[in-house]
Amino acid sequence: PGKSFIFSVLLATLMLPEAVTWVPNFITVTWLGRIGPIPWINNWPALTIPFMGSIFSIFLLKQFFAQIPDELFDAAQMDGAGHLRFLWKIVLPLSKAPLMVILVLSFIGTWNSLAWPMLVTNTPDWRPISVGLMNFVNEAGQEINLTMAGAFITIIPILIIYFFTQKQFTESIARSGLKG
Repeated sequence: PGKSFIFSVLLATLMLPEAVTWVPNFITVTWLGRIGPIPWINNWPALTIPFMGSIFSIFLLKQFFAQIPDELFDAAQMDGAGHLRFLWKIVLPLSKAPLMVILVLSFIGTWNSLAWPMLVTNTPDWRPISVGLMNFVNEAGQEINLTMAGAFITIIPILIIYFFTQKQFTESIARSGLKG
């Protein structure tokens, strides 16, 4: 009971700008850094863990799981599989394409983030390449060729990840338009 209401509230949070979540996330990261074994500020947990769960990912997976026919679960039950085995042996292999889409989009969002890393890091040791690119552009000034070279260098990892996941990415996009 109430699952559609909770899902609607979660979807409504997609309308909030990212800047609205910075203060609660910063308070959470600071608190978790105080109670945990390693500090989170100026370290990798503050830069990675807040990006691991997104409402868009939940929405995409929910929509994909809704397309899986109930007959597959019935057949798995007849073969003696429970819920967990059905998830691991049937649903997870079928979900490879949307999981790769989530991986690529999450990596791009994390890789391109600028304001959050500036908020949770005080030293340049843990700042991502987007912060370095911003500093480089400020130093390069009107040298457009240097700015373009720096921008190209920063997108190389994104291109490599997309190259390795493009099959699943295009399968997911092509399958999203199909019905039944």
